[in-house]
Amino acid sequence: MKTRVQRIDHIQIAAPEGCEPAAREFYRDLLGMREVEKPPLLRARGGCWFQCGDQQLHIGVEKDFRPAKKAHPAFAVANLDELRELLHSRGVETVEDDSLPGARRFYASDPWGNRLEFLEA
Repeated sequence: MKTRVQRIDHIQIAAPEGCEPAAREFYRDLLGMREVEKPPLLRARGGCWFQCGDQQLHIGVEKDFRPAKKAHPAFAVANLDELRELLHSRGVETVEDDSLPGARRFYASDPWGNRLEFLEA
């Protein structure tokens, strides 16, 4: 039997120490992801986890944190225009990108400057 990757289980985004309140406000309250309780042994490391469809998004604390400016997760959304307006109303800037055929998308940054892509097919 050959080993094969089956799917993405989760992605992790790095953030600075003390990131948890801003992570909850942005990913849970603004983007609507449900927070998932971290296992007890991992709680001491800081950060927090969120459910995003069938996968999870983990926010992990990184010493000497630097935001990811190129590498990024891409989130599929049902109403791109509504999300853009919501982000703008909260002071989050977006950057339009029409270079992907068959999809509308924009980029934004999380509270620590990590690049995020939002797209609608």
